[in-house]
Amino acid sequence: MTTEHFWTGLVDDAATFPPGDADLATAAAAHAARSGEEAALVGSFVVRDTDLPALPTGFDAPVSVVVTGGAGQLAGPAALCRRRGLVLTGLDVALRDLDDLAGNARRVVAAVDAARAEGVLDDDVPVHVELPQSEATYAWLAAADEVAAAELRLKLRTGGVEPHQHPSAPLLASWIDAALDRETPFRCTAGLHRALRHTAEDGAERHGFVNVLAATRRAFDGAARDEVVATLEDRALEADPAELAGARRWFTSFGSCSTSEPMADLRAGVGVRGSGVRGPA
Repeated sequence: MTTEHFWTGLVDDAATFPPGDADLATAAAAHAARSGEEAALVGSFVVRDTDLPALPTGFDAPVSVVVTGGAGQLAGPAALCRRRGLVLTGLDVALRDLDDLAGNARRVVAAVDAARAEGVLDDDVPVHVELPQSEATYAWLAAADEVAAAELRLKLRTGGVEPHQHPSAPLLASWIDAALDRETPFRCTAGLHRALRHTAEDGAERHGFVNVLAATRRAFDGAARDEVVATLEDRALEADPAELAGARRWFTSFGSCSTSEPMADLRAGVGVRGSGVRGPA
């Protein structure tokens, strides 16, 4: 990862998810047709496990699969990807047992271990475990401990279709701290269409992906929580590309139903020190 290409593979194409809700075949064709800078920006094509059978024959781009059920549903999509010759680059599963988050995390770990032992899930395919959009309570942190101990990854939900689904800057900062404390990479999902923090038309305060990258690096470097929060809230942030590149070890990517909006901000150099980001032609 070179400093000028800190954004390579930063965005996972979640075009079929809300609020985009694109048709699967149309979205898959658009993903495969990307070229140049936008192809470099976009990593995997994100698909629900229930949509896997409907992916067009011959689709050969990397896919990340969102498991719509619980831990017991994890092996099936991995096996289907193997049978269809799909390039699986990630599995995402959400914890749903709010009364026993750590126990739920252990069940996910057991399911992952079983899928790897059965040979349907390769050892190098990352599994992201989504924790609830809540305060980092003892139970929340205990679940994060289970994820980290198994060398799985975290998934942080940074937005949604409703204003209340966008976490506050202090809450997001606490999640980032929890991931870094456990040396656990994470991906984000929802809400990060633009580079910088802004107020959307629906009144929601939306996080910027450059803010999250910079906040992650500063937290890793030992910044106080107040500074991390201020970085997340900075609407005029100008971060150095090298700083942002350093964050990618931990903040690996984010899912977005739009890839054109992040690309437009990057081309304009929004939030990035310099006159605009240029990458491979």
